[in-house]
This record gives sequence, C-alpha cells and structure tokens, in this order.
Amino acid sequence: MSKVTFQNKKVLITGGASGIGKIMGRKALERGASHLIIWDINEEGLFKVKQEFSSFEGKVTTFVVDVSQLEQITTTAAKVKAEIGTIDVLINNAGIVVGKHFIEHTHDDISRTMLINSNALMHITLEFLQGMVAQDSGSICNIASSAGLISNPKMSVYAASKWAVTGWSDSVRIEMDRMKKNVSITTIMPSYINTGMFDGVKSKVIPILDPEKTAEKIIKAIENKTKMLAMPLPFWFIRLTQGIFPLPLYEWIMDRGLGIYDTMNDFRGRK
Repeated sequence: MSKVTFQNKKVLITGGASGIGKIMGRKALERGASHLIIWDINEEGLFKVKQEFSSFEGKVTTFVVDVSQLEQITTTAAKVKAEIGTIDVLINNAGIVVGKHFIEHTHDDISRTMLINSNALMHITLEFLQGMVAQDSGSICNIASSAGLISNPKMSVYAASKWAVTGWSDSVRIEMDRMKKNVSITTIMPSYINTGMFDGVKSKVIPILDPEKTAEKIIKAIENKTKMLAMPLPFWFIRLTQGIFPLPLYEWIMDRGLGIYDTMNDFRGRK
C-alpha cells in the first residue's frame, strides 16, 4: 500500500490557528506541502500564524470561517476550489467543548457543539470529497476523540458529537473502499491534549497528551493511511472491555481503575 505524501500537496486544516491544528499545519509545510489553507474563527490567530509560517517555501492562505454556519462553509469552500483548486489533504480539526453537566447546558450549547463538532465535518468533507474522488486521490483526517468511545460525566454533548464523528467517518472510509477510490479516511480518537482546551482536567492514570507528539502521530497516521487511531489507549481495548465485560465491571474499570469519570471535575477550559 503506497503511503500518502505531503510533498507538493494542497492541505486544508480547520481550527488551524492554534493548538494541534497549528502544529499539524507546520508539520505539513515541513514535509513539503505546496499550499497550506487554514480555516479558523480567530482572525488575530490567523494573522499571527501566517506571519509565523512565512519562512516556509509553501504558500499559506487563511480564511476566517465560523464552521457552525453552513453558509460560511459553502461560500469559503467555493472560494478555495475556484482560487486554489482541489484539496489533496483535508484535516477536520476544529472543535469546542462546553464541559458541564447536561442539565446545566443551554439549547445554544447543545446546538453549537453539534454544529461545530459533528455537522461541520460532514459539510466540509462533502464540499471537498467530490474533487478527491474525481482525481481518484486524496486524504481526509477527522479528529474525533476518545470521548467518541467512552461516556463521561460533564462531557455528554461533547461525547455525543464525537460518537457521531467516529461512526460517520469510518462509514465514509468503508464507502470509499467499496467504491475502489484512492481516497483514504483516517479517524483520530485522542484523549485530553495539553493545548488549553481542556485546562483543569486531571487524570490519575491516563496521561495528558503532548501536543507536538500527538500532532506528529496524526500526521504519520495520515501518511500511513491508518484507518482508526486512539491515543493513548488503543480503541480495541476500550471496545473489547465494552463488549465482553458486564456493565458494572466495565464501569469499575473506567471509574475506579482508570479514574476517567473524575477527570472533568475541575475543568475550566480555554478562556
């Protein structure tokens, strides 16, 4: 199986002005990407990252996009396709977390979380997948979460949005495979990453992931056409315990054994 290369490729990353999105953008340029396209809602962050990446040979183009707004997605995607052309690598990275008990959510909290964390990935992929299929080449990486495998207190809507991504993303992968199209789909399910998004999270057993190392693993997963990657626990361990253990034993492992149910107790998030 041939590997994916970033050399001379057009790469689009959502949520690329900060966190692992920004790091993955840098790594794409370091690997020889000819054009990095960054979508983010943070205009100031986009300006800074474009300046920071100016020393790379590859071109950097930024767009201010609120991916919760379908019209902004379709309008910006049309600009990208008209001005830049078919995207070779799409990394759906943008996401938000509310981090409170479900009963404390507002209707807007629910809607915005699902729009950004689930719907946006589907709409953005729909905009660029047809071009990849037409050229029979492309890679799509969808950043889900370990919360797309494990239910967790104070993450109910976030978990729902990531469960949706996990199921949808892998379904599209199977569709591309059955259609015999050379378009790889990679689903990433990381635990907490130390980027500020999950400030206040405490984990007694599962390590908080390093952004640089995590971004490198994701880029390598794209290059290797990895189907699904969970970090740090392998997703098959989680699914195995869910499938073969009685629910009380499974919950004991997640709660008392790994301490996952208490990780969000002191959550503050990015201010």
